[in-house]
Amino acid sequence: MKVAIVHYWFVTWRGGEKVVEQLLDLYPQADVITHVATTEIERAQLAGHRVQRTFVSKLPGAQRLYQKYLPLMPIALEQLDLTEYDLVISSESGPAKNVITHPDALHVCYCHSPMRYAWDMYGLYLAGAGKITRLLMRPLMHYLRTIDVISAARVDHFIANSAFIARRINKCYRRQAAVIHPPVEIDEFECRSSKQDYYLLFGQLTRYKKADLVTAAFLQNGKRLVVIGEGEQLDALKAKATDRITVLGRQPFPVVKEYLANAKALIFPGVEDFGIVPLEAMASGTPVIAFAKGGALETVIESSDPTLATGLFFHEQSIEAINDAIARFESMPDHISPQACRRQAERFASARFKQEISSFIQSKLRETADSHVARGNT
Repeated sequence: MKVAIVHYWFVTWRGGEKVVEQLLDLYPQADVITHVATTEIERAQLAGHRVQRTFVSKLPGAQRLYQKYLPLMPIALEQLDLTEYDLVISSESGPAKNVITHPDALHVCYCHSPMRYAWDMYGLYLAGAGKITRLLMRPLMHYLRTIDVISAARVDHFIANSAFIARRINKCYRRQAAVIHPPVEIDEFECRSSKQDYYLLFGQLTRYKKADLVTAAFLQNGKRLVVIGEGEQLDALKAKATDRITVLGRQPFPVVKEYLANAKALIFPGVEDFGIVPLEAMASGTPVIAFAKGGALETVIESSDPTLATGLFFHEQSIEAINDAIARFESMPDHISPQACRRQAERFASARFKQEISSFIQSKLRETADSHVARGNT
């Protein structure tokens, strides 16, 4: 069986790329198709696989300016000849599923999210853009939404990374999606019962993730906060640092691992498609204080049962709601155990992901084969 795995780009190695890593473990003979891949990733994580790039990779400064070429990516995918492949798996939150496959091939799309900047977060991106960019964005996003819906019709079966994203797929494409949560590398984290006196904010420091809101809350409550991550808000957050708020920026994994293991709790204020960071915290025995929306509702458990509870929620993205949640958390220090957090995280381990997605794809391959036989007999 000839297998192709399509992923929008390989310029970092985060959640979406780690899904591809697990898929490549399942299908070691698979070819990889992408718009752009750095030399480092191709030589390391993609070693041993044939990598085919679209013409976007040949455009000036593609590895650095790849997002500027977004309007060309759907067209670039259509230029590829995938007729030799029996199974095509697209890994999607940018342009990846627009490939044209053989009529008898099976195309499964693992969707991290419909393109956020074109759909549910379009207004946010538009509001943050300059005047000229806003003028260009309106017709461009209309074009991308149209192409995105057309490309969804080319997919035989959707898999969503959360029930939250399954609802978004149905809203944008009017398609049903199975839910298979992405893999979390649980064994890379150490569960510790002893915690230090600080809270942790970890992730991309972009506007919609609300890092500035958390910093403002801690400026008010006077408690200790450590911020790890990079993004557009990093400089502004550093300017607000105090002796109680430490902004470290991007850190290597061993440092992140230590801060996750020792934190009193992780603060998770944004709306995420799934959210691997809360599970990495729970794998470290660290509770999560999360905004009650998005993927966090599928991973964090707020319960009066101490054998189940792994955190608690706040229901409004405001300074008052965050500080109220912290006060509630500190009023029940023995209610959430590191062991319960670890057990919950283990439900999302890589072995579970491989088993679920392999079973799903094998069942759809059998259905496809049966339908071919049925057509041949008529």
